[in-house]
Amino acid sequence: MRSGSPEITGYVGKGMYVEGKMEFEGAARIDGHLKGEINSDGTLFVGEGALIEGQVNVYTVIVSGEIKGLVWAKNRVELKQPGRVYGDIKTPNLIIGEGVIFEGKCIMSDSDRPIEFPSVEKAGG
Repeated sequence: MRSGSPEITGYVGKGMYVEGKMEFEGAARIDGHLKGEINSDGTLFVGEGALIEGQVNVYTVIVSGEIKGLVWAKNRVELKQPGRVYGDIKTPNLIIGEGVIFEGKCIMSDSDRPIEFPSVEKAGG
C-alpha cells in the first residue's frame, strides 16, 4: 500500500466530530474534526476544512487542512495549500507548498528513535 494511490479504508466526513484514538491500515481521509491520536503504518489524507487536534503518527501524511499538534511520519509529510500545521513535525522528508502555514519545529530524521516533543498545549494546541 505504500506505492501509487492507496485505497481509502477509513473516512471521517465533513461535519463529523470524532474524539479518541484512531488506527487504520492502508489509507484514511479526514474531512471533519478529529481530536485525539492517530496511529498507522499507512497514509493519512487531511482534506481542506479538516481539523486534527492531537498527535499524528503515520507512514505518510498529506495535509490540505489543519493540524494542531505533533506529527510524526516515518516516510513523508506533504503540506499543500491551504494546509496549516501548528505544532512540531518529525519526518525524513518534508514538502511544503506555496501558501502553506507551518508554525513549529521540524526534526528531519529517518531514525525510529522516539523524539521528545513539548506537550500538545505548548506545540500550538
